[in-house]
Amino acid sequence: MIEILKVIFSNLKFIVISVIIFLIMMFSLLLISEFIFLEPYFVTHIPSGSELGFILITALSGLSALVISMNLFRIINLKNSKHKMSGSIFGTFIGSAAGACSCGPIGFAVISTFGTVGATTTAFLTNYEIPIRIVAIVILIITYFTTIKSLKTECDIPN
Repeated sequence: MIEILKVIFSNLKFIVISVIIFLIMMFSLLLISEFIFLEPYFVTHIPSGSELGFILITALSGLSALVISMNLFRIINLKNSKHKMSGSIFGTFIGSAAGACSCGPIGFAVISTFGTVGATTTAFLTNYEIPIRIVAIVILIITYFTTIKSLKTECDIPN
């Protein structure tokens, strides 16, 4: 497993892709979850009792960056291969999107646009934000191991 990561991240391009994905996801999820405020000036704040949400956002961003860069490596190296691209790419995007479920200031726009359905959806996502992020992290972990397994068999990377 470590040999595969060494092969992937020995290329500077994949390190840069991974860092950019991590920073974009981290910033956007922290902004949506109201851990970062941009007005009247840039402020970060982790309220007491929301540390688990911050940790889950960090884990989700890190796993997404890792798995997406691994899948890009896989796509680039297997573009001429006859092997079928499995659901690991699909799992990456499902896991990443499911983690971006907190509604914060966006919830008010949803409520005003969609009425009762928007209010119900916003309440559901707000109440089950932590379990949804945990499920997203589990999906990304499964995707990580699926991608490692496929890279071992399809790319002939030594153990």
